[in-house]
Amino acid sequence: MSDEETCDVLIGGAGFAGLSLAIALRQALGPSFAVTVADPALAAGKDERASAIAAAARRLFEAIGVWQAAAEQSQPILDMVITDSRLGDAARPVFLTFDGEIAPGEPFAHMIENRDLVAALLAKARDEGVTLRPTAIAACETRRERAVACLADGTTVVARLVVAADGARSRLRELAGIETFGWSYDQAAIVTTVAHERDHHGRAEEHFLPAGPFAILPLTGRRCSIVWTEDASEAERIIALPDAGFHDELERRFGLRLGEIEVVGPRRAYPLGLSVARSFVADRLALVGDAAHVIHPIAGQGLNLGLRDVAALAEVVVDAARLGRDIAARDVLERYQRWRRFDTMTMGVATDGLNRLFSNRSDALRLVRDVGLGIVDRLPLLKDFFIREAAGLTGQVPKLLRGEAL
Repeated sequence: MSDEETCDVLIGGAGFAGLSLAIALRQALGPSFAVTVADPALAAGKDERASAIAAAARRLFEAIGVWQAAAEQSQPILDMVITDSRLGDAARPVFLTFDGEIAPGEPFAHMIENRDLVAALLAKARDEGVTLRPTAIAACETRRERAVACLADGTTVVARLVVAADGARSRLRELAGIETFGWSYDQAAIVTTVAHERDHHGRAEEHFLPAGPFAILPLTGRRCSIVWTEDASEAERIIALPDAGFHDELERRFGLRLGEIEVVGPRRAYPLGLSVARSFVADRLALVGDAAHVIHPIAGQGLNLGLRDVAALAEVVVDAARLGRDIAARDVLERYQRWRRFDTMTMGVATDGLNRLFSNRSDALRLVRDVGLGIVDRLPLLKDFFIREAAGLTGQVPKLLRGEAL
């Protein structure tokens, strides 16, 4: 016989999205509103990657009292340069530059290592009384006005709403029978961390090379996070190289502006593609983050797109709860889906188009994009729009992304 627990919201997945949503709901609706987060990763090792946190996402973390504990480990992006060249070119001309502020004293993004932000989220979740279960959701079905989930440890959890925040290969999405559409890019992103001799001064760089973008993203100290797009087969070859060979390939792309470099983090390759769920909701179920959508990292918006889901879903659920309504009623969940689906499709189309425009070896397309970058660089109002879009501050912005409490 299994134990049975009850809660208002059961969240599958303890990443940025799942933990942020749990904290936001508890803070807005109080200790009588029970939230459980289930994820075997709660007992796993720490994530060695780093993430770009856009201004709107940072405001969300500030609003739920998390950023204050992680801010010292973050590095503001103070400016950004974009180049377009071939790998063997002697020079990399800069076609587009961005100042790093959306308002005086407010950078448009920060870089932070995932382990530091997750640690702050976990500490806040415990403080707020969120129940954390280091196990997976093995099965889930809807019965009248509740959802019944069976956890891998044998526990049964009865909830009013289940949220799938369990990643691109979402088990909860699969159990709900929600299909996805999209395609593979036959590319992979090589991710690692490097240390370097000279100070980066908070500058982010994105070098567009024929195989795809090579992004240098500043971390605290004299370190940078690398997100390096290659053809899938070439990425596999590079990852398998001995340390000296990997260093040589990295240095060819990184350059010598910051002096000698040293790989100081693990190197991993992640396959790239576009994937969007055909529905973001089902009976008593809502999808957020990578469970709902996966996009190309060319604009650094994947994580931030998921946090926009969190802010919208939290606002919808809190509004319904305060009106005494069923938080998982179909019209409540449809409001969330309408809010998020257009933005997701727009960003998916934009990143897909950018990848196709920049990840190719066509001289004609290279000329077109370089002219386009040069025009944007000379139009301050257009640059300001792109900065605000990247910061997550355009369109119908949920309260949390404006830095407001629910």
